[in-house]
Amino acid sequence: MFIPSSAWFTGFIPDLPTPFDAADTIDLKAFAALCERQVAAGVPALVVCETAGEAPTLWPAEQELVIRTAVDVAHGRSRVVAGAMSNATGRVVELARRAEAAGADAIMAVVPAYNKPMQEGMLAHFRTIAGSTGLPVILHDAPARTLRPLADETLLRLVESRRFVGLRDASCDITRPMRLNRLLPAGFRLLSGEDATAFGYIAGGGDGAISEVSNIAPDLCRTIFSQVRQGRLQTARYLHKRLMPLIACLSKDSPAALKSALSVLGLVSPATRLPIVPLDAAAQREVVRALAAIADEELIDGVGA
Repeated sequence: MFIPSSAWFTGFIPDLPTPFDAADTIDLKAFAALCERQVAAGVPALVVCETAGEAPTLWPAEQELVIRTAVDVAHGRSRVVAGAMSNATGRVVELARRAEAAGADAIMAVVPAYNKPMQEGMLAHFRTIAGSTGLPVILHDAPARTLRPLADETLLRLVESRRFVGLRDASCDITRPMRLNRLLPAGFRLLSGEDATAFGYIAGGGDGAISEVSNIAPDLCRTIFSQVRQGRLQTARYLHKRLMPLIACLSKDSPAALKSALSVLGLVSPATRLPIVPLDAAAQREVVRALAAIADEELIDGVGA
């Protein structure tokens, strides 16, 4: 049986937003530029059509267009992970097949929201998805959004199939890598799904983070990861701590705050798609202050005070 490699699924991987223009149409030129900026920074992969990408608001044809654009820009230099997000298993299967046809390297599937499936339901859901595509599947556990967590026991049953290659873990439980690493197959990757817990998660044995702040400071995030892996935890902790005010802004109003920050950098419009709305003036000022504080310490470029 073919076992897909997951060696590339490590480090800080950006969860890319989907830029919109004034007509509420996807701004593919801006999106391509975001992809190129990340690929040039040496990221191992791009996550598209997922949480920061406002995936629930995208039509299937729009998702396919976004995925194809990312694949074309990456051109083999970085992998492309395509979100396949729905609370209906059949729709996820359709999205996974579209992602495969569009050239994605892997799909990411989250625990269904609103339905509140039992663990056996999650098991059947993810197994059905994996059986519908030849692509490796990355699981996404986000209890704050889905209400029900993916239990460790369910994860261990799923990874008996080597089609599952990693977990985006947004449980905020930084002990999970220490608890699970010895029980998981060699090569299965555990990545934090929340920037606030990324340092602790990686220091505890995690393999990286699916990150919003990496959209803004990919080089700095790569430095943090490198410092942790080299055992220089004090330096890594300091750098991560300096990012925390910005991370707090991003997590408070995701993904509107991310788009606001990227608009300050001149990279995208702050436009979002309903039911998400752009930040109000006070929240925008908070984002600007957080960016300026980092720029003052020369941690990122291109931001004025």
